[in-house]
Amino acid sequence: MPAIEQSRILIVATDGFEQSELFQPRQKLIDAGAKVTLASPATDPIQGMQHDEKGDTITPDMTLESVKIEDYDGLILPGGVANPDTLRTNERAVRIVRDFVASGKPVAAICHGPWLLVEADCVDGKTVTSWPSVRTDLANAGARVVDQEVVVDGNLITSRNPDDIPAFVDAFKKAVTQAAAVPA
Repeated sequence: MPAIEQSRILIVATDGFEQSELFQPRQKLIDAGAKVTLASPATDPIQGMQHDEKGDTITPDMTLESVKIEDYDGLILPGGVANPDTLRTNERAVRIVRDFVASGKPVAAICHGPWLLVEADCVDGKTVTSWPSVRTDLANAGARVVDQEVVVDGNLITSRNPDDIPAFVDAFKKAVTQAAAVPA
């Protein structure tokens, strides 16, 4: 894998994503030189939320069906309530998450985003964090749940809420860079 300035990052989201949890990591990664691609079930604009109010929309670059795991160096799963709740019922989204985790590439989920990790059966025995209402689901799926701004366990990076975005992005960038240093 290349260094962060040459990396290819995938973000998976749909309607109801928490605006700051998609736009801020995306921009920070672009500013660092990464090529960031947004995938969604369709390529129609998706609706962001600022907590419970509608925010900005963004047009996905591609559909989930077009995603090839080998084309990317890392995956980001933004939160928002509706976004991961919808995606965890989408077989292709769950497969993408499962395949990324199995590949050993960094997978970062924030706020409600770890619901996708639960659905993909990727948290058993892992230490993670999330928004408080998701923690019981994580524990029931076998995770050790802690309350920290960012948790890194293997290739999983999790955070609690928008306040944690700086630490979340820094941990993700570090994980992509460290993965780049490991011989394939």
